[in-house]
Amino acid sequence: MKLEVLPDRFIDVNGVRTRYWAAGENGSAVVLIHGFGGFVETWAYNISPLAGLHRVYAMDLLGFGQTDKKPLVRDLNILVRFIKDFMAALNIENASLAGNSLGGGLALQFSLDYPEKVDKLVLVANAGMGREVCSEFRACFLPVMDGLFTRQSKNGLSRLLSVLVYNPALISPEFHWISNKYNTSDGAPKSLLSALTAGINLFGQKSTLIRPLLERLNTVKAPTLVIWGKDDHVIPVSHAGIAAGHIPGARLELFDNCGHMPQFEYPEKFNKLVLDFLS
Repeated sequence: MKLEVLPDRFIDVNGVRTRYWAAGENGSAVVLIHGFGGFVETWAYNISPLAGLHRVYAMDLLGFGQTDKKPLVRDLNILVRFIKDFMAALNIENASLAGNSLGGGLALQFSLDYPEKVDKLVLVANAGMGREVCSEFRACFLPVMDGLFTRQSKNGLSRLLSVLVYNPALISPEFHWISNKYNTSDGAPKSLLSALTAGINLFGQKSTLIRPLLERLNTVKAPTLVIWGKDDHVIPVSHAGIAAGHIPGARLELFDNCGHMPQFEYPEKFNKLVLDFLS
């Protein structure tokens, strides 16, 4: 399936030149938040379908994609505030948030910090539900592995991309080229490693980040949809049960033969679920 490419837009978010895509003129706002090493193209199969009924926005987070790489993200709460400031810059008072992986953890934290700004919440294989995470990410914490996936080498990136999906054939040469371009650009390796080590250490996702999330799950006010791939090799599917089991009224959907990016691997199924949920 060919990636749909929308026009790049840029906006100043508190001095950070921020790239985003936008589509749709009617309906409620939906903000899409990518995962670690991600960029707006990870939502390329979702933006236009969702924009048929909603105003859809997807940004490159601070330090990722084509957004500025400074200041370095040494605390993931910086990214939560960045989402808030991005919405303010575009005069989005409230929105439904959909986040994948790191982006899902950020969306969840955002819903706890700013509940009045969140209409509905879609968590897609979200971080923050337990320490377990794939060994490839944990290994990056070792000094000897510094830059394994982000240096000027396609080998590390190819290995990481193949871990993200159940069927590696879904990673087209075009998508691989985009990932390599963004994640090896000037300042990107240092920025990515800084963000990674803000949330992960050699033992997995940091307990100092997980514990506060888990303790507050039962206070999430936004209606929540949790989507996970049964064959996720990055964050185990058992974490889906933690999220859905503790967020009041949360709905859980598991995808067969699916890895860490359900929105990318099964876009038609994902888009239908999300549109039904948002309606």
